[in-house]
Parts: sequence; structure tokens; C-alpha cells
Amino acid sequence: MTKMNAKNVMVSLLTIVSVLFLATSVSASDSYHVFVLDGHHSVEQATLTAGETVELEVWYTANFAEDFDRDVTIEVELDAGKEEVKAVSGSMVIESGKQDSFIFTLKIPHEFADDEVNHDATLTVEIDGENHKYTKEFNVNIQKPQYSAEVKSVTTSQSVDAGEVFPVDIVLKNIGYLDLNDVYVTAKISALNIESTVYFEDLVSIEDDDDEDDEDSASGRIMLEVPYGAEAGVYALEVEVTNDDTTTTVVKQIVVKNDFANTVIVSSHEKTVATGEDAVYELLIVNPTNNVKVYRLVSVDGSDVSTSGDAIIAVPAGSSKAVKITASAETEGEYNFDVSVFSGEELVETVSLTLEAEGSSNASLTVVLTIILAIIFIVLLVVLIVLIGKKPAKAEEFGESYY
Repeated sequence: MTKMNAKNVMVSLLTIVSVLFLATSVSASDSYHVFVLDGHHSVEQATLTAGETVELEVWYTANFAEDFDRDVTIEVELDAGKEEVKAVSGSMVIESGKQDSFIFTLKIPHEFADDEVNHDATLTVEIDGENHKYTKEFNVNIQKPQYSAEVKSVTTSQSVDAGEVFPVDIVLKNIGYLDLNDVYVTAKISALNIESTVYFEDLVSIEDDDDEDDEDSASGRIMLEVPYGAEAGVYALEVEVTNDDTTTTVVKQIVVKNDFANTVIVSSHEKTVATGEDAVYELLIVNPTNNVKVYRLVSVDGSDVSTSGDAIIAVPAGSSKAVKITASAETEGEYNFDVSVFSGEELVETVSLTLEAEGSSNASLTVVLTIILAIIFIVLLVVLIVLIGKKPAKAEEFGESYY
């Protein structure tokens, strides 16, 4: 083959490869038709707000020659330059000619419009399958929220003891483009029914440069007291920032420890006695607080069971005191009754006790005496039989012999 022929063949091959490459590129670029909606508007005509969660509906129509493409994923990426956020669908099969949509939920970071009222960003949609890959970009506008307070940090102990007063330190920043007036911050643990509110005054926007003394951020401390009776466990600490225009809530987990979750400790909840006898229940009343506590014990009497015991006791701070409750029943059966412990008018705790009343004590004593007498009678009878059975020995006869 001459050099000229070889050169012509090489040019032909390159031409064929180029045509195939262009055909593939055209096929890839024309494999889908895509548009994106934010609600009822095209995403390019809508304005997204930083800090909010948006739903983007990606509509697509497949245009490839094959009947379908497999292992297809759809990815959306919102890029504002310094920050980006993305979401990806699961793998699917898309049929050619089919029109469908997929909804993505994106949380737009506040940083997307941190320093500007409006900021341009790029939304990229990528559809990637086994045979086709498609990419399209949309220009979108991201706007600062009008009113928005960001909780920059919530600092507190990871664990606290029941009865402890602990601080919650909070740092706020106004990330909206309008001022926030009369800001209040509330820290609470709803499960323990405790909360406290602090006034954080006003927070100006970063756009307001008229007064250098005004600040767009603030910090403060809120004190919360965990009840002594709080059960040990993990609780949700909520911090709520609010004014007339906006409300922001963040949640932090906190561990509460309590070695004395129960104010009343019972050695035994069940007692069994004869009817008419007293069953004695021992209760230990614990006062884990730093003050003297006066407790009032109330037990429920009924027609079938009667109770008695100390009605009022004083327990020194950080100590305990034992009390006794007695109960009795005149008839046989199982009886349940409650003993409630109050501190002032507040119900501290209620314990349930059980009384099992069996046959009367007199009947029991009669049975025991009968058994003893029967045993004595049997022993005496055996002794008498033995004595009667013994006969007296005959006297030995001696004779004289004469020679």
C-alpha cells in the first residue's frame, strides 16, 4: 500500500470516528427534554429563599431510539459558588417517549445569600443511565429572607442531675435583611414541664449601617432547673427564638441522671396474714432536695380493709425516714389499696400495696392445739400398749435332794 493510500485510509477512519462521536454527542444531548418547576412556576422565573426547604419538580421526556434505558438516576445540584446542595433519585428504568416527573426536596442553606439580598445560583439536572447521559443547567435567583433569626449555637452540659440548676448559653444572629425587634428566647424541656424565657432586645440586619452601636448578633444565658423527681433518661431541650415576625426552633438532646427517681421506696408490696391480724408495710421516704420536706401520707380505707400509720412526717434535707403502714381485713381474700404521699398539695408519688388475708388466727391456734393433743394422745397410747405387752417373769423353783 502506498503512503498516499495509507494516508487516505487514516483520514477516512478519523472521519468515521468523528461522525460517530458527533452522533453520540447529539444522541446524548437530545436524549431528554427537561424542565423544572418550583410550585407552579418555572424555576428560572421563581425566587428561592435562603434557609427554606423547597420542592423542585423535575419533568422529563425520554427521546432516545431504544425502547428503554436502565439503571437511570436523576441528580439535582444547586450551586451558589461557595456553597452547594444536591439530591439524587434512586435507580430506575425509563421508557422512550414517556413523560414523567420526580420531586426533590432541598434545604437551601442560609449561606447561599449570606452577604447579599439577592444571589445568583446554578441548578444542574443530570440524568445518567446505562446508555444515555444528559445534563442541563438553569439559572436561579436566591433571596435573603425578610425576617430570620439563626441560632448559631446552643451550649449546655451533655448530662445533668435531677434537682440541678444548669445554664443554657445561646448565640443568635439576624440573617434577614430587615431588623428584628423585641426578640425573646425560650428554653424548655416539655417532658419535664420546665421552661424559662429571656429578652434579647433588638437585632438589626447586616444591611443597616446607620448605627454602629446596634448589633446583628447577640448572646445570652437561660437557667433551667430539673425537678428532683425527674426520671433518668434522654430529653429534648428546645430553644425557641421568636418575635412578632418570625419564629425559629432548634432541638438539642440532654441526658438527665437520677439516683433517687422514687421518693417512696417499699421493702415489700405484698403481705399475707390471718384475718384480723395486722400486716406491717415498711416505707422509706426519701428527700433528695436541699430543704426540709414535710410529707403527708394518705391511705385508702374501705369496708373490707382498714389501714393506719404516720400521717405527717418531716424529712431533713438530703436524707430519708422510715414509716410503717398497717393494714388488716376481717374476711378472707386479696385486697389492693393505695398509699399516696403529698408534699403540700402536690402529689409526689402513689404506691400500691396488696394484703392477702387467710383463715382467722383463733382458728389457726385451735388447729395447732388439736394437732399437739393428738400427738400426745398417740404417744401415750403407744406407751400403754408397750406396758401391757410386758408379762412378769416366773420365779425360779429350787428343790432339795436327799441321798
